Formats: sequence, structure tokens, C-alpha cells
Amino acid sequence: SSNMALPAAAAVLASTALFVWYKSSTAPTKKAPKQILNDPAASVEEFIEGLLLQFPTLMRKLQNHNVILAASPSTQQVQLISGGGSGHEPSHAGWLGSGMLSAAVCGGIFASPSVASVLAAIRATATDSGVLLIIKNYTGDRLNFGMAAEKAGQEGIRIETVVVAEDCALPRTKGITGARGVAGTVFVHKIAGAAAAAGKPLDEVASIARLVCSRMGSLGVAMDSVTVPGADSVNDRLDESTIEIGLGIHGEAGMRQSPLISADAIAKEMVETIQKHGREEADGTIVPMIQKGDEVAIMVNNLGGTSNFEMSILARSCLKVLEGSEYGVKATRVFVGSFMTSFDMHGASLTILNLTNQTQLKTYLDAVTTAPAWMAANVWGQGEDRPSATEVPEKVVDDGKAKELTKPPLQIKDFETLAKKMISSATTKLSAEEPLLTKYDTIVGDGDCGITMKRGATEVASRLENGSLPVDHPVTLFAALADAVSASMGGTSGVLIELMFRKMSSNLSFCKSIGAKEMNAAIQAGVDAVCLYGGATLGSRTMLDALIPAAAAMVENAGIAAAASKAKEGADNTAKMGTASAGRSNYLSEQSLSGTPDPGAVAVQIVLQAVASAIY
Repeated sequence: SSNMALPAAAAVLASTALFVWYKSSTAPTKKAPKQILNDPAASVEEFIEGLLLQFPTLMRKLQNHNVILAASPSTQQVQLISGGGSGHEPSHAGWLGSGMLSAAVCGGIFASPSVASVLAAIRATATDSGVLLIIKNYTGDRLNFGMAAEKAGQEGIRIETVVVAEDCALPRTKGITGARGVAGTVFVHKIAGAAAAAGKPLDEVASIARLVCSRMGSLGVAMDSVTVPGADSVNDRLDESTIEIGLGIHGEAGMRQSPLISADAIAKEMVETIQKHGREEADGTIVPMIQKGDEVAIMVNNLGGTSNFEMSILARSCLKVLEGSEYGVKATRVFVGSFMTSFDMHGASLTILNLTNQTQLKTYLDAVTTAPAWMAANVWGQGEDRPSATEVPEKVVDDGKAKELTKPPLQIKDFETLAKKMISSATTKLSAEEPLLTKYDTIVGDGDCGITMKRGATEVASRLENGSLPVDHPVTLFAALADAVSASMGGTSGVLIELMFRKMSSNLSFCKSIGAKEMNAAIQAGVDAVCLYGGATLGSRTMLDALIPAAAAMVENAGIAAAASKAKEGADNTAKMGTASAGRSNYLSEQSLSGTPDPGAVAVQIVLQAVASAIY
């Protein structure tokens, strides 16, 4: 029987190996993360070096430790120290400065800093006023910061500790670890830091910090979990249609997973959870976080990988819920941005701080700080509606406003007769040459130039004939030509020609009087506008190859006939250009372009030749 067992065992092993091979070969390939790093093992040190380069007068590194110090702390006040694992930037080094922290202790990636580093930070900053340690409620942080505090106490340093535990994701009765310390910690840094800067003694600064802790709650939501530097693959624990509600800042599992929901629904979930979790009164009783009529500050915190666009939408949703009929509170301070992140986590957290009847907390929250990452709130404290909720009325201009443009005295003899002759000649000739322009544009463009130019010419001719085109003054004439072009031509060429006419009209309206010199300058201004807004210039193989030399001739007072000649010369030159840097021709090869002029430039030539023939 033993001889039979061996082949059977071998068969089982072979089958198992085959199954493992099959599963591994058919398993989906994990996506490798793309991160801006050098050596992941040295990333914390390199991050600190980068900070010191960015803030050469604000920060200093403590020798032998990953501890960053405020460069010039006041020695006449309580010193605040905080820190934790790296990966939550701008926490905690971003809060270094007058009115916030004196030292930030940086642990490894998502790892508590060592007792030695915390103690070194205490020794480096301690004054006779004492030191306050602000600790987030994680076991490693509590143990290491706590041990450092006790050692410092043995050395005669006056020290107090405050543990922040405002995360509302976990029930109050769940285990002995308690709620986690998350983004609300930054409110503690700010308010306690301002109290210290105001000269409050250590016990009072600690008391104020604990008051802040008791009056706030936070909840996070993530679209995607965090991928830490150096990871072999992207953390895909959450698929494309799943989000996590109540997760921690290290990517710890939250309250529950949920199908993807809207920003409004996320905000509602956040506010409801924080409200139900409540806050602790001085006598130990738990009450709802907010009541109708309360005043609050909110922090909508980017967890690292969320766009500013999304953050603003979520902030709007949170305020709609909080200030709506169900909760009816007044959010006088709204902080939106990155305060305590989780590397690249696509998600956000909401912190609600109840400021009702807390004048001192508001004063300290609004106090000035030099901490580089702090973003002061735009405080709204008066009235029922935010001033920003009232739209500025639009200034509506009548379509006929061009008729009311300033019309300087005209010094051109018989302008109306000349204008009618020139416009009639130009529109007739441009319409007649539609086949030629279409032919050229079929070769070097998309074939619509001739039709587009004819549409514009026909519309202008029609308005001239029915008397709706004002030809008595160039200011109103060019404005009306722009309107006619806008109504009929379309396409890029239509917009550019409209721009040219509008610029010519506005340019002339500012003249003291209008003669030949002013008209020529207005033509140049119109051409310059086409260059500015269209982006093309001489040599781009566009209508500008005819317009620019023609305008130059007009400014030199060479006359319309000379300008027409220069336009023809410029249009002919486009046939010799092997490349185009603008328009549809930009897509074509030298072989396709060679020998065929640009139809837009030819159209300019046709118009100017027709105008010249009408007056000579």
C-alpha cells in the first residue's frame, strides 16, 4: 500500500503545482505606481532637504534627527511640538512658525518617530515657559511621545501632552484604542499655537487645546486608497465603482465600503456621522456635534490626490447640508485645501469645529501665523447671506450700441459716396471670384474659403442695398461691417475679419478728428489685432501675408492702389511657401502646398484691387 501511496502523493503535488501556476499566469497584472522619487528608502530625508531649500529663513533641521525646527521661535512663550509618520504633508512641518509649532518630528513613512527624536526636539525647543506635545491618537505616537515626555520631565522640563482623537468613523465603545487623530489636529495646532504666542501659560494653552479637541469631529471618504512610496504596485483595494467611508489617514479600513455616490450624498454622510458621534461636554456627557443656530468652522481636507475642482464642489455640498433646513448652522470660517494628507489618496475629509459662544477660540483661529502651509479663512460673520452669494448684475449692451459710438469730426471729402463705391465694387468682385477661391482652398485647405467669403460679401451687399449699413461715418461703418461678417461668415476667417473691423472702429472712435492719416492708422491697428488674437504673422501662409504689406503701404501714405499691389505680391508669395504655421494648410505637406497661393491672402488681394478700381 505504501508503494501505491507514493504515486498518489506525487500526483497530488503535481496537480497543486499546476493549479498554482495556472492561477498565477491568469491573474491580472498589478499596475506599478508612478511616483516622483529617487530612492524610496531615502525619501523622508530628501523631502526634508527639499523643505529646507524652499524655506531657507523659516526652517532648520536638528542635527542627527529628522526633526525640523522653526528658525526663530520666541523664547518667552510655551513651545508646541507635534509630529508623526511622514506622508501627511503639509503636516507637520508646514505648521512651523510663529503662532503654531516650534518643532515637527518626522517619522518614517506612516511610522511613529522614535523616542530619541521626540526627546531631542523637546530639548532643542524647551524654555522656562514649558513645552506642549500635541499627539495624534495612534498607539505608536502615544507611546513614543509619552515616553519622551516622561524622560523630559525627569530632566526638569515642564511639559504637557494633549492627545487628539476626533475621528468619528469608529463607535466610542469600540476597543481601548479610541478614535484616531486626523485633520482636526491642525485646528489644535493653530488655536493652541496662537494662545502660546499670546503669552498664555502652559496649563492654559493645554486646556485650550483640549477644549478644541472636545468640540470637533472629522470623517474621511476615499475614492482610491493610498499607494506609499516604494510600493511594488498601485493599491487597488477599491475598484472603479467603490468608495470607502471613514477610512484612516494611513489607508486603514473605514466604517464601510459603498458604491460611488455624488458629492452631495458624500457630504450628507459625513455630516450625519459627525453629528451622531457627537462631542463631549465638560461634565462628560455626549451631545450632538451641532444644534440649529450654532456657529462652526469647517475644514474640507484634501487627502492627497484630489483635484482642487473636486474639493470646491465637495465644500459646496458640505455647506449646503450644514446650512440647510435640517442642521441650520452658520459656517463663518471655511478652510479648503491640503492640511493632513495620506500621500496620493484620492479622497477628502470633513472636520466640523463648533465655535458657538467661543470668542477666544475664534480669536486664536483668526490670529496671524508665519507657518507657510496655513491658509487663513475669509471670515463671514455678518448678515444672513454671504456677500459672495449675490451676483453682480451683468451690464447688458444693446446690439445697436455701435450707433452710439463717439464719432469724431470727419475730414474726408464725400466719404459716404466713396464708401458706397468701394463696398459695392469689393462685394461684387469677391462674390464673382468664389470659384477661384474654392479651387485654391480645395487644394490647400478644406474647400470652404470661397463660399465663406461669398456669404460675407452677399450679406454686406444686401445691407448696403437696403440701407441698414451706415456709410456716413467710418466708426459706425466698420462696426456695422463687423456685425454683418459676424452674422454671415462663421469659421476662423470670419472671426478674424470681424476682429479687424471692430478694432478699426474702436481705434477711430478715440481720434480727435478723422482724416487719411487716422484711417491708415486704423487699418494698421485692425491688422495688428488679427496678428495678436489669431497668432499668425507674415510668413505664416495666411491672409496676413497680404494684409500686413498692404497695411504698411497705407501707413506710408502710398495709397490704396499701392496697397493692392503689395497685397497681390504677398498673396503670390504664399504659393512659393512650402510650409504653413497656421490654418488648415498647417496639416499639409510641402508637395501639397507648392504652387498654390493661400486663398485668404488672395481674397484680401481681390478686395483691395476692387476698392482701388472703384476710386481711380
